[in-house]
Amino acid sequence: MPKAKMPKVTVYTKMLCGYCYRAKSLLASKDVEIEEIDITMNGKARDEMLARAHGGYTVPQIFIGDTHVGGCNELYALEREGGLDPLLEG
Repeated sequence: MPKAKMPKVTVYTKMLCGYCYRAKSLLASKDVEIEEIDITMNGKARDEMLARAHGGYTVPQIFIGDTHVGGCNELYALEREGGLDPLLEG
């Protein structure tokens, strides 16, 4: 039986952001391919992030498929609670 396709994972980041690094590190440890959107000098991407995150303005802002996970702390909480893997499996 073919493996289900993993949903697209998008992470909005800024340069030199420790929380962004930690979030990307956790996802990388799970062999997750991410689309990273750096909003440091990109007003259009920042506006897109604000709209998608319903006003969430800190980075990272993480999306798995259409699900807004939140930031780094929320991602790690989801992992601790056992909810990250099922979300990544689609």
